[in-house]
Amino acid sequence: MIGLVLVTHGRLADELVAALEHVVGPQPSVGAVCIGPEDDMEQRRNDILASVARCDDLPMLIKLASVRHTEPLADAVASAQEAGRKYINVASKLLTQDRK
Repeated sequence: MIGLVLVTHGRLADELVAALEHVVGPQPSVGAVCIGPEDDMEQRRNDILASVARCDDLPMLIKLASVRHTEPLADAVASAQEAGRKYINVASKLLTQDRK
């Protein structure tokens, strides 16, 4: 099962999931964690870990965790994409393909 966890400031993650589900229907493997200015960061960290446990794509997560401190963001995304190649697309790459 493929999963996605959106983590944002404010309520953006909830609203993005709501918009997604409005268009394509319920998404049981999509989680949202919203971080408010007064939130307990340890609790939010636990929320993120719980969401990942519900929505994980283990090969991609292992790869991303293994390179997150040693590679620039773009390279880390490419590494994660390679690990989950069958199931993940990077939106910015898809959008720029139309312009070429």
